[in-house]
Amino acid sequence: MSDAEATWPNDADGGVFRRMLESGFDFSGEWSVDFSVDFYSWPPAPEALALLRAGYGEVRVFKPTADFNGYLEFQVVGKVTYEGVTSVQRKVSAQMEPFGGICETWGVMH
Repeated sequence: MSDAEATWPNDADGGVFRRMLESGFDFSGEWSVDFSVDFYSWPPAPEALALLRAGYGEVRVFKPTADFNGYLEFQVVGKVTYEGVTSVQRKVSAQMEPFGGICETWGVMH
């Protein structure tokens, strides 16, 4: 067990990190991490979109479909660490809370 693995909590995000490790993910490299922001009602307020763009640059808007709720997506490039991922989720969720938004979903294409 690596030092990083030993510190991953027994929560949903820690579970993702353990699965990534098991699949051979290269944690030493820099990756683009996709974060999604879900909203309780659609569309999100223009101010919410402006805040995300100010903090993270390009924000993709995925409108609701018959199969999926709408959401916003942005990327952060860098080392993939538990603290890095969860700190972005906490910060963005706090910013989006007044607009009925939450950032709980993330992923890395590898």
